[in-house]
Amino acid sequence: MIIPISIGKVIVTPFEVVIKLEGSQMVTLQASRDTLNLIGRGANVVACNTGEAKWSIKLDNEQQLQVLSQEIGVEID
Repeated sequence: MIIPISIGKVIVTPFEVVIKLEGSQMVTLQASRDTLNLIGRGANVVACNTGEAKWSIKLDNEQQLQVLSQEIGVEID
């Protein structure tokens, strides 16, 4: 599944999430579903925190976060 966001797109599979940002920098963030935290309550943030990598990105709205949560089976904190 692909979730469009204002700065790129979120590509979702049952096991991982790939975030591709638009622009000449061609930034790609990738993480397995087990390493992701979904932060709601108006923040709408996807965060990855493993021993090797730390990153986070703010989604445009809560609906995008809910769709992501349903697709990967991770609850929103």
